[in-house]
Amino acid sequence: MRTSLPVLLLSVLLLVPPSSQSSDLTNTTRPVSRAHAELTTYGFPIGLLPAAVRAYSINATSGDFYVDLHGPCRLTLPPDNYLAAYSEKITGRIVRGRIAGLEGIRVRALFRWWSITGIKSSGENLVFEVGGVSAKYPSKNFDEAPVCKGGKRASS
Repeated sequence: MRTSLPVLLLSVLLLVPPSSQSSDLTNTTRPVSRAHAELTTYGFPIGLLPAAVRAYSINATSGDFYVDLHGPCRLTLPPDNYLAAYSEKITGRIVRGRIAGLEGIRVRALFRWWSITGIKSSGENLVFEVGGVSAKYPSKNFDEAPVCKGGKRASS
């Protein structure tokens, strides 16, 4: 039995670990990387991560993860147009409906940078935790992976 080249190539691609697959920056209406698809399996929209994911790793037992972006990233988060700064590496622990111990994402509000330390999925909403304070936003605002607006690191 002879195997066709497309079937062989598809088989090889399926065996490549997710952390070595490159992201697709041209289409933000579907998961642009395996990391984005992984978010959806835990009940989160893909728009929590920028489109520029280079690699990721997750421990299926503990939920510990890291995401490697192509560099530091700034973008505007909906719906209130908060400026957000993503470090090149983002880490945390994910379980169904909850991301905890989050490091590497900050937002600018009230003339200051605040670290987002956790995110909960609560029905049709996401609850963002910043220390002891939280803010709720509709999940639908994060249906698309945003594109970074530059590689400048946010100042503290």
